[in-house]
Amino acid sequence: MNAGTIATIPKGRPTVRDPKFFRWSAILVTAAFLLLFLLMPLFTVFYEALSQGLLTCARAFQDPAGLAAIKLTLLVAAISVPCNLVFGVAAAWAVAKFSFPGKSILVSLIDLPFAVSPVIAGLIYVLIFGARGWLGPVLETYNIKIIFAVPGIVLATIFVTFPFVARELIPLMQAQGTEEEEAALSLGANGWQTFWRVTLPNVRWGLLYGIILCNARAMGEFGAVSVVSGHIRGLTNTIPLHVEILYNEYDFVAAFAIASLLALLALATLLIKSLVEWRMRVQEERSSQSSVAFV
Repeated sequence: MNAGTIATIPKGRPTVRDPKFFRWSAILVTAAFLLLFLLMPLFTVFYEALSQGLLTCARAFQDPAGLAAIKLTLLVAAISVPCNLVFGVAAAWAVAKFSFPGKSILVSLIDLPFAVSPVIAGLIYVLIFGARGWLGPVLETYNIKIIFAVPGIVLATIFVTFPFVARELIPLMQAQGTEEEEAALSLGANGWQTFWRVTLPNVRWGLLYGIILCNARAMGEFGAVSVVSGHIRGLTNTIPLHVEILYNEYDFVAAFAIASLLALLALATLLIKSLVEWRMRVQEERSSQSSVAFV
């Protein structure tokens, strides 16, 4: 066959397919894992929460400690997600659009929370801001409390969640290149105008996807928050920590009731994530069709 000859499959010849045994085996194994490790635990959470009736389940949300845990979880997410949004957009823009010394180091540091155990991350903050930590005496002098208080929980949550937005945007911005930004700058737009009118609209769905993942991790984080919170009931307990305390006290219905709230939030996050993925696919198909029509 010459170098310029294109190999084609003769018409009428069936394409090669995997044997049915392997295909159905893969499907059955996947379905069994989903049933055993996802659907059954999820069903158990809601079943145990409603095992003694809806009113008993509702009482768990009337407990002041439970309400405080829910409010604290929402507060921590409301602070950490915007912080990670700003950092993620800035880091992705810098990595994807510019060349500078230390760029590879910055990318490695962004991935650091994925490699470090959340418990270790919490211990790091204790060593820095704790009473016997590096900055502990200074903070104590000015009566600033970070560990075993809300600021420590926020810092730990920001640490474990800050890669999500940046990691969603970096490959997306790199794939888009810099041609549109350069065209906008050549037409007289400044840096902020280029960012708001060109860069940000092109990555808006990826940005929303990263925010969803970041918010889900922020509300469900346990390890790092457990180390820095002090487990003070009604003050520094988030929803996961409050569930642990209720379960250890053998208050199973209340524990599963509060856990069902996290499960509902996870299902809502999964639904929104699926909608965003569908919207991104639709946008990509429209872009490809427009390119073909233009050609």
